[in-house]
Amino acid sequence: MAPVSRPTGITTLVVTLIAITVPLLYWFASSYLITLSPHIVSLSSAVSKIFSNDIEDSSSTSPFICLPHTYTTEIISLEPLLIYIDSFLAPTEITALLEAGEPEFTPSQVYKRGRDQGTSDRTSSSAGLPRDNPAVQCVLARAGAFLGTMLDPSRDDIGPPQLVRYTAGQRFNRHHDWYKSPQPVRRGMLGRGKSWNRVASFFAILQDQCTGGETWFPFVNTTAPSKADKYGRQLWRKHEEGGLAFRPVSGNALFWVNLFANGTGDERTNHAGLPLEDGLKTATNIWPRKFYG
Repeated sequence: MAPVSRPTGITTLVVTLIAITVPLLYWFASSYLITLSPHIVSLSSAVSKIFSNDIEDSSSTSPFICLPHTYTTEIISLEPLLIYIDSFLAPTEITALLEAGEPEFTPSQVYKRGRDQGTSDRTSSSAGLPRDNPAVQCVLARAGAFLGTMLDPSRDDIGPPQLVRYTAGQRFNRHHDWYKSPQPVRRGMLGRGKSWNRVASFFAILQDQCTGGETWFPFVNTTAPSKADKYGRQLWRKHEEGGLAFRPVSGNALFWVNLFANGTGDERTNHAGLPLEDGLKTATNIWPRKFYG
């Protein structure tokens, strides 16, 4: 049997010192960490916030991508031609268009006697949209494809779009989008010719958090019953003074032809933006231009 070795005096002393020192070190470290813990938590929170902000910033500044998009159409009237377009605008396009136009809103004007001027008939606000904006280009390309052969690409132009916004009580009384006679070409226009007119109109809704604010066509009628949205609300109704009134629905649009084949305006396209009862309505106008001469 092997002999059992006994601890020396030095070994006993070392073990005793360790047994005494370790609890003291643990107590000291614990106290120190408790003191630092609020600062550690604050530092962790700050780091998390920085990374979170970086993620948010990168998502909010991510470039707009024009994705393939589908929509459906329904002919409301042949004379005049008026088409209801369901889901003409995608949600991402609506967001991008609003961001592009938001800083530019000013009181709406009309073009009379050779110049833009304010009028009590139109009390909304308007904002021009930059044609070089990717979302604007995306929507204009879709509108151009919808028009087919209505525009001659060698001389006509889809025209710059415009945002229009209505708040409680605001309206646009009965009017038509076409001019009684073709207008002289203005500086900066992209079409080729000496004069031009608005051959057709798109009116697409971006924001519909409102009551009232329907688009009323007094001379447009249909025998087809109105369709309902996913909430069961009718998309249009028969107006008490005749014609049809279309409820604003975000993403949906109306398209109509303003001119006869001989270039004269169609009075049956007269329409109005009925007064908004409350809330906010924002839409975009696109007026394709036909050039002459």
